[in-house]
Amino acid sequence: MQSTDLGNKESGKIWHRKPSPATRDGDGRILAAGGKSNHLHLWCLEAKQLFRIIQMPTKVRAIRHLEFLPDSFDAGSNQVLGVLSQDGIMRFINIQTCKLLFEIGSLDEGISSAVVSPHGRYIASIMENGSLNIYSVQALTQEINKPPPPLVKVIEDLPKSKLNAGDLKVKVTSRRVQLPSKSRESKIQTRILKQDLAGHCENKENELSEGLSKKRLQVLLKGYGEYPTKYRMFIWRSLLQLPENHTAFSNLIDKGIHAAFLNLQKNYPIKSRKLLRVLQRTLSALAHWSAIFSDTPYLPLLAFPFVKLFQNNQLICFEVIATLIINWCQHWFEYFPNPPINVLSVVENVLAFHDRTLLQHFMEHDITSQLYAWPLLETVFSEVLTREEWLKLFDNVFSNHPSFLLMTVVAYNICSRAPLLNCNLKDDFEYFFHHRNNVDISVVIREVYHLMDTTPADIHPNSMLDAFVSLTKGQYPVFNKYPKFVVDYQTQERERIRNDELDYLRERQTVEDMQAEVDQQRDEYEAWYQKQELLRKAEETRREMLLQEEEKMIQQRQKLAAVKRELKVKEMHLQDAARRRFLKLQQDQREMELRRLDDEIERKVHMRDREIATTAKDLEMRRLELESQKRLYEKNLSTSQEAIAKEMREDADAYRRKVDLEEHMFHKLMETHQTQIQNTQKLIEENLAKAEQACLNTDWRIQALRKQRSGDLQRNECYQETAKLLQKNRRKEIEVLNALSEEEAKKWEEAKEKDFHLKSERKVSALSDASRKWFLEKEISDAVEHAERPHGKVVPRCQNEQVASSCFPATSQSSDISEMDSSTRISLSQRRVQWDGVERDLMERVRNLRQRLTARARHRCQTPHLLAA
Repeated sequence: MQSTDLGNKESGKIWHRKPSPATRDGDGRILAAGGKSNHLHLWCLEAKQLFRIIQMPTKVRAIRHLEFLPDSFDAGSNQVLGVLSQDGIMRFINIQTCKLLFEIGSLDEGISSAVVSPHGRYIASIMENGSLNIYSVQALTQEINKPPPPLVKVIEDLPKSKLNAGDLKVKVTSRRVQLPSKSRESKIQTRILKQDLAGHCENKENELSEGLSKKRLQVLLKGYGEYPTKYRMFIWRSLLQLPENHTAFSNLIDKGIHAAFLNLQKNYPIKSRKLLRVLQRTLSALAHWSAIFSDTPYLPLLAFPFVKLFQNNQLICFEVIATLIINWCQHWFEYFPNPPINVLSVVENVLAFHDRTLLQHFMEHDITSQLYAWPLLETVFSEVLTREEWLKLFDNVFSNHPSFLLMTVVAYNICSRAPLLNCNLKDDFEYFFHHRNNVDISVVIREVYHLMDTTPADIHPNSMLDAFVSLTKGQYPVFNKYPKFVVDYQTQERERIRNDELDYLRERQTVEDMQAEVDQQRDEYEAWYQKQELLRKAEETRREMLLQEEEKMIQQRQKLAAVKRELKVKEMHLQDAARRRFLKLQQDQREMELRRLDDEIERKVHMRDREIATTAKDLEMRRLELESQKRLYEKNLSTSQEAIAKEMREDADAYRRKVDLEEHMFHKLMETHQTQIQNTQKLIEENLAKAEQACLNTDWRIQALRKQRSGDLQRNECYQETAKLLQKNRRKEIEVLNALSEEEAKKWEEAKEKDFHLKSERKVSALSDASRKWFLEKEISDAVEHAERPHGKVVPRCQNEQVASSCFPATSQSSDISEMDSSTRISLSQRRVQWDGVERDLMERVRNLRQRLTARARHRCQTPHLLAA
C-alpha cells in the first residue's frame, strides 16, 4: 500500500461519482471515503481538507464498505480502518502507518456486509452464502497488542525431574508480528512467541488472566522505569483485572446525576464541557455505588486525573477508580469525615524511622501528617507531578502492593528534605505540598523500593493493608468500610438542608413572583394612566376639531339658508307671476294657456339653474329637487286646468262623481295618514309642500269663484307665511321629523274637514260645488301619488304598514260618516252670505293650523337631543 500526504491542499475529485462508502472515526475528526477504485481518501473534518490518499493492493478494484475499529485506549481517534473490497475480503489497515494488520473473509466465502461492535471487541459479518460469522478482535490482534519482547532475559530453574542440565536456558525469539489469516477451512491461526524448551514450564503464580506475567511486567518496569506508552492502558487493565461489568455500570449511570454533584461546576470550574460531564457522571456513579462518596469532599480531586485519562471510556475510568479505592485507599474512611488518622500514623511512623530529623522539623513548626501527607494522598500526587511523571508513578503503584502508595508519600518527603528543612512558615509548607516541585520522580520511585525493603515489619504498611483484591464480575462488591451512622447523619442533615433550601427557594420564588406581579400591575396602571391621558388629550383635540367643524358647518348652513331664501323668494315671485298670467289668460284657448305656461316654466327653470350654479356642490341635490318640483308644478297646473275644463263640461255627472270621489278620498286619506308615519325626510318635505300647495289651490279656487280682491290678498299673505314656514322647517327638518309626521296627520284631518265643508257648499251651488270638488280631488290625488311612489322605492315594508294603518278605530269612522251625513243635509237654499262665512271660517282654520305647525316646529328645534336621535 502506498500513502500520499497532501498537507493543506484541497481536492474534490472523489465526489464526481455516485454516493460512495464513507465513515467517520470515533471523535468525528476524520472522514474516510472510497469508491470504484483502490484509493482511500482521508479527510480532516476540522480543517475541511484532504490530508491523505491511501492506495490499496492491486487486487482491490472497488471498495464496498468502510468501518473504523474502536479502541478503548485511543481517546476516540480510531487508527484501524476496515475496508471491504469487491472480492469479499475485509482488510484492516492502520491509517497512520499504512500497514495491513489482518484480514477476514476469503475468495471462496466472501463477506457481503460487516459491522463492528461499539467497543470494538467483535466483528459481525454476513457471508455471501447467507451465514453469519462473528470474529473476536482480541484473537485477531493478539500478536499486535502484545508488548515488545523484554531486553532482559531471565533464566529460571526448572524442576530437576523435568529438565536436563542443558535445558536451563530459555530461548526467546524476537520475530516480526505476523498477520493472522483465514485458511480455506475458515480457521483463524495466530502466531505467538514460543519457548524453545523441551518441557513446558508453567508458572501460574505470577500469570494474569489476560496472559501477561505480573513478575515479568515488574522486571520490565524495573528495567525501563515505566511501561510503554502504547500499551500502558492495556497493561493497567490487566494489572487491575477489571471485570468490565457493562450492565452494572449502566444501572449506576441510569440513576442520573447525584444531587451532591449537581453544582460541581461552581466548585471545580473546568473549561471542557465534555470533561466536566464525564467527571460528573463518574462521581455520580461512585455516589450511587456507595453513599460515603456523596459526602467525600476530596473525591473529585482523587478521580479527576483518571477521568481526564479515560474520558473516552467511562466504564474503565469508573472501575479503575473503584479498584484504587478498594485496594490503595484502605482504612481511609474509618474516621470519616476526618482524615484517616490511622493511615497517616503509619506514614508518620515510617518517616520517623527513616528520617527523624525531618519529622522533628515538622513537629517544631507544628506541621502534622495532615499537611505533609494527606494533600498528596487525597490528590494522588496529581497536583505535584506532571502528566508523564504521574503516569510513571502509577505504573509502579499498580504493579506493587497497596502499601506502595503510602511509601511513596514518605519517599517524596525524604527526597524533598532539603527544601522542606528550609521552610519555616506554615503557608510555605502548604504551598509546597499543593504545587509542583523540582523533584525527580525516578529518584522518588527508587527511594520507595528502598523503603519497601528496609522498613521493619512492625511499622511496615504491609501489616496493616490487605493484598490486592480485584472487582468481582457481574456485580460490584459492596463498599461499607466507613462509619455508617456518620454518613447517615450527614445524609439526613444534607437532606434537611436541601429541603430548607428548597423551601427557601420556593418562598423566594413566591416573593419574586409577587414582586413581579406588583411591578406588572404598576406598569399596567402607569400604562393605563398614560393611555387615559393620551385619550383625554386626543378627546380635547377632537372636541376642538369638532367645534371648529361645527362652526364651519353653521357658517355653511347660514350661507346655504341665505341662498335658499333668495332662491325661494325668486321662486315665489315666479309662481306669483305664473298665476297672474294664468288668471288673465284662463278664458283663452287651452293650447295657448299651455304654451304660455310652458314658456313660464322654462324661464323659471333657467333662472333656477343660473342661481344654483353659483352655490357649492352641496346644493346640487337641492337643484335636482327643485327641477323635479318644477316638473311637478307643471303637471299639477296642467292637470288642474284639465280638471276644471272637464268639470265645466261634465256638470251633469257632478253628484255621481262627487260621491265616488268622497269614497276614494276617504280611503286615500286613511292610507296616507298611516303611510306618512314611516316616511323619510324627503317624503315629509314633499308631502308638506303638496299639502301647502293644496291649501293654496283651495284658497285660489274659492277666491276665483268669489272674484274678490280680499281673497287674493289673503292668499298672498298665506303664500308668504307658508314660504317662511318652509324655510324654517327645511333648516330643522332632521330634528322635527317625528313632530312633522304628527302635525302632518292633523293637517290632513283639517284638510278633510275643509273637504266636507266644500262638499256642503257644492250641493248648495253647482259652481261652488264644482270648484271645491276640483280642489279636494286635486289635493288627494297629488298627496296619494307623492306618498305611494317614494314608499314603493325607498321603504318596501310600508305596504304592510299601509294595510295596518288603513284600519281606523270604529269610533272615528262613525264620527266622520255622521259629519258627512250632516253636511249633506244642509239646505240648498242657504244664502250667499252663509257661503262666504263658511269660506272665511275655512281660511281661518287653515291659518291656525299653519301657526300651530310653526310653533311646534320652533319648540322642537330648541331640544338638541332630538338631533342626535
